Amino acid sequence: MPGRDVAASTKTLPSITVARRQNALALFQSFAGKALAGGSPPKGLEQAFAASLQISPSMWSQIKSARPIGDKLARQIEHLGGRPRGWLDEARDRGGPSPAEKAFMDLALAAWRASSRGERKALRERLAAALDGTSKTPV
Repeated sequence: MPGRDVAASTKTLPSITVARRQNALALFQSFAGKALAGGSPPKGLEQAFAASLQISPSMWSQIKSARPIGDKLARQIEHLGGRPRGWLDEARDRGGPSPAEKAFMDLALAAWRASSRGERKALRERLAAALDGTSKTPV
């Protein structure tokens, strides 16, 4: 199509794709919170969650990062996750940051404040590269 910005159109995901991924992650957080409160060790929670949804750990890993959740899989996740039909499709206000997100922001702020101008630039570049997927080193 003439005049169409291909780069811009490939960067934005449909809202249902984003909503499904965010809701699946929220479902995992709920699952993990209950399991940890019940005394389960953190190791193996992702595999146990995947098993509870009758998907492979590999599939769960793909869903967390980039794989879109199709209609059939969405209904399966809702059913086995104890949610009503269509729950995964609804955009939700995530509210404030989770305790883990808050801890990360506190750490990032401390690192920023303790850094020189050049170090701040390097921090910003590494975070931008991690978001773009171009980071060659772990962030």
